[in-house]
Amino acid sequence: MPSKTKKQPALKKITRGLTVGSAITASTFFHGPPVLALGLTKLFRQCGKVDEANIKITNSWLGVNNWLIDHILPHTRWDITVDEQLDLNLQGRYLMTCNHQSWVDTTVNQYFGLSRMPLTRFFTKWELIFIPFVGQAFKILGFPMMKRHSKEQIAANPELKYRDLEEARKSCGQLLSQPFTLLNYLEGTRFSPEKKARQGSPYRHLLKPKAGGLALALEILGDKVDALVDMTIVYPDGAPGYGEFWLGEVPRIAVNLRKIDIPAWVLAGSYEDDAEFREKFQNWLDQLWTEKDRLIEQMTAQYTAAAQQG
Repeated sequence: MPSKTKKQPALKKITRGLTVGSAITASTFFHGPPVLALGLTKLFRQCGKVDEANIKITNSWLGVNNWLIDHILPHTRWDITVDEQLDLNLQGRYLMTCNHQSWVDTTVNQYFGLSRMPLTRFFTKWELIFIPFVGQAFKILGFPMMKRHSKEQIAANPELKYRDLEEARKSCGQLLSQPFTLLNYLEGTRFSPEKKARQGSPYRHLLKPKAGGLALALEILGDKVDALVDMTIVYPDGAPGYGEFWLGEVPRIAVNLRKIDIPAWVLAGSYEDDAEFREKFQNWLDQLWTEKDRLIEQMTAQYTAAAQQG
């Protein structure tokens, strides 16, 4: 659903689009090659210094985006609420979940996290590796990249399922050598009313959560993380397209971060091998998603009431 905003004069929109597009393209060509070059050295030797250098370069890359947001999009209002129980810092280790409505969600996450949390990686689809510089950087920086096999493909070759899991296990395990934030969009795709109706989601603002990725991350990293963080993003004027955001047509963005307590039993079972544990885990996740759905409803109602009063 496009955001409901006042349209800008055409000349202003074109100027802003050219400025942002040129800056992002230049930043990609400036930061991308060094990340790839350093990444290639890991084929011959694993080195912590290389990882640290790549993270610094990537943070600089993201910093350009944040500078553009602050200076080219100064009229976008950010309402950010952080749970008092969350003690976020750049040396922490965090698992994060988030609702997913737009390509802008990842930019929002990076805007918030750049100066508060370690570099955010997220579970992403393998096909993104073919995006020049960006896709290869995902792989080099340790983003868990998942191949989406159909049920028919897995039925014909069951090894495909376990091959993907092993790749994800390897990526998660490699994060332990450094501070990290690992983000999982549990819905697996961007929300839309059509998708919600098609899958029969019981939630008003969310699709059904997919438990496998979070269960795997908790199994490998759960006892070593400082917190499980749940980020909720609300666009009071409607979920925007990526172009709308960078053209300054998103007046308000609301973000809520809360700490989720991890029950001891979650760290003591196997989601893949234990059907009883799997059902219990899914029920726990459904409860968290119900709370999140209520939170989105409250945040949305807040803005609706404020608009009516104004």
